Amino acid sequence: MNAPARAPGKPPSGELPAPFQQRFAQAVHDDQQAFDQPDPAPPWARHPAFAVYRNTVLKGCIDALQANHPAVCNLVGKVWFESAAALYARQHPPRDPRLYRYGVDPAVPPLFADFIADLAAANALPYLRGVARLDAAWSQCHCAADAEAADPAWLAQLPPDALGDTVLRPHPAARWHWFADQPVPSIWASSRAGTGPGDQLTWQGEGALLTRPQAEVLWHPLPQAGCALLDACAGGAPLAAAAQAALALDPACDLAGLLALLLRQGALTRLVPVPSPLAGATP
Repeated sequence: MNAPARAPGKPPSGELPAPFQQRFAQAVHDDQQAFDQPDPAPPWARHPAFAVYRNTVLKGCIDALQANHPAVCNLVGKVWFESAAALYARQHPPRDPRLYRYGVDPAVPPLFADFIADLAAANALPYLRGVARLDAAWSQCHCAADAEAADPAWLAQLPPDALGDTVLRPHPAARWHWFADQPVPSIWASSRAGTGPGDQLTWQGEGALLTRPQAEVLWHPLPQAGCALLDACAGGAPLAAAAQAALALDPACDLAGLLALLLRQGALTRLVPVPSPLAGATP
């Protein structure tokens, strides 16, 4: 039996028209400022029950941001964090139902790290943005795709000329950052652990490498030369060119030790050429 016809423009039974969905989402995230005076808020948006729903949604966004940025929350305190998270959630509501990516997904700017860096209240903590960036890197590392790390034994068997031409790419889960003037990784690691940096902190530049070698996110200090080497590998450079990039920043760096560290931490993958689908075909 054919489905009954409906009037043009009328949605199927049980289906809400797109304008209603847009107005509903706007009312949820924009509080009482959801509608301008020429288009006042409908009665349902002013109902007390809707306010409860709006607050529940906002609380869920704040909780997700806190779960994704534990070091930031430990540094600034829960009251400051929740206030900043509420501002972010109202201005930048989630665009992905996977809230473990909320505020930390570079494909959906702005990152929460960039947002809080522009708040006047953050001026007293110039390293806060860096700490938030490492929190975001932890989440990105945790949720990244799987891949087989490069085998150090395989690499050690290559002759010198082949070693220089070998292309290694950063592991999909690898994240690295260099902070030129601040010990951000030390502050981040201690804050994430809930211990605080202590009085023995040396105020100097630091780098951090985050990897996930055995299904657990780990971090390790990384010199600037290591960040340069990974940047070059990410750009597709062979090992010889990547080594030159590292030496350009630090001529005294231990390249062998640096490469061993990256391999040990599972930061690199072997680039395996993909055979052409026409390989071996008869013309």
